[in-house]
Amino acid sequence: MTVSSVSRALSTSSVATSCAPYSNSLGVSTSKLTKSLLASIVTMSLMGAGVSTAYAAQPDAAKLAAGVEQKVIDWRRDLHQHPELSNREFRTSKIIEKHLKSLGLEVQTGIAHTGVVGILKGGKPGPLIAIRADMDALPVTEVVDVPFASKATDTYRGQTVGVMHACGHDTHVAMLMGVAENLVKVKDSLAGDVMFIFQPAEEGAPDGEEGGAELMLKQGLFAKRKPDQVFGMHVTSSMPSGMIGVRSGPAMASEDSFTIKVKGRQTHGSRPWNGVDPIVAAAQIITNVQTIVSRQVDITKAPAVVSFGAVNGGIRSNIIPDEVELIGTIRTFDQPMRADIKVRLAEIAELSAKTLGATATTEIHQGYPVVVNNPELVASMRPVLASVVGDNMLIEPGLITGAEDFSFYALESPGMFFFLGVTPKDTDPETAASNHSPAFYVDESALKVGVEAMTKVALTALKAQ
Repeated sequence: MTVSSVSRALSTSSVATSCAPYSNSLGVSTSKLTKSLLASIVTMSLMGAGVSTAYAAQPDAAKLAAGVEQKVIDWRRDLHQHPELSNREFRTSKIIEKHLKSLGLEVQTGIAHTGVVGILKGGKPGPLIAIRADMDALPVTEVVDVPFASKATDTYRGQTVGVMHACGHDTHVAMLMGVAENLVKVKDSLAGDVMFIFQPAEEGAPDGEEGGAELMLKQGLFAKRKPDQVFGMHVTSSMPSGMIGVRSGPAMASEDSFTIKVKGRQTHGSRPWNGVDPIVAAAQIITNVQTIVSRQVDITKAPAVVSFGAVNGGIRSNIIPDEVELIGTIRTFDQPMRADIKVRLAEIAELSAKTLGATATTEIHQGYPVVVNNPELVASMRPVLASVVGDNMLIEPGLITGAEDFSFYALESPGMFFFLGVTPKDTDPETAASNHSPAFYVDESALKVGVEAMTKVALTALKAQ
């Protein structure tokens, strides 16, 4: 609502009438109260309008985004044709390094194997913000029929696999390269500095290796200067092209995997009484673990998921094996609940096996924490995002049980991670090929929206004028 519309609304008799009962009891005249109320609301409106005023004084993010749109699309298509697996993003990092150096940024390479960081110094003193894009692709064979489809292959866990940017990290890199170019053009207007983080291995480091956000931080990413705010963006097939989704507070789940080894005593299948059957014990563990979420944790506070993904054991129909291995995942949105579920899982496994004469040992592999968006930061940036896409194209999505290692950055500094829809408008997001699918498809018209949104977020954070 504009200041003038507030004034018009308060000038009507209905406002005075509604205030009358309170003016008498307070000993204040209706006219005085109306004027006081008008002054307060106008002040509040001006505070809200300050965002719009700031936008008016800012460099034009839409114009900047339009100016790099074709470059972003070209970069994206090149990266899409040459995807690289986690910790192997050698070509990708070279392209990023070359671009950032061409912009005159301070560039550091080789962080967490292939990570690249660029620092832009603004024209005025102020805070440091960080913007992150992940770089790695997935062991997926592409089936999308586009001229720039990936034909790449690599070795993954001993097997030759297709490699594809099936989660859109090619778009993240291309958009952040565009944002960097935009902000360099207006650097004299920036009251502060920008750290551009191009991160490897968000999808998880290869077996036996470290990687991703956690390793970048471990190797001193924020050691010299911790950002005052950190931002990230991810494309998704679950929203129509150009829509933006941002959620305050917990937004994406923590992720931990587990391995349970159930030890019995091998025997012939015709004489089960001569051994201890780990298959039956494993089945009992799987059943009993289901009660953790359904009966033992308070899911009114936050949802949780415990799922088994593999049961490995036995080689013949007539041999009861010595051991069965169970593999699964835990997803939560609350740190105390996360810790509690880990304890309960190990206890249930041990005691369930014990009742059948078997033993069970549980190993928890700690993964990514919960992605928590800073509420104050989201509140301040929601109008910025709305100014780019419109109120009808800005949503608050539900909790996402997928995980993201952006969470490590958000543990260090106030963070905001938002989503950009990339499903063509003639396709139903409910039936569109999901992220990680070999048929995952990006409507490239959304990339300009993403560049504009992140550019405007940065301009607002650094009070560019």
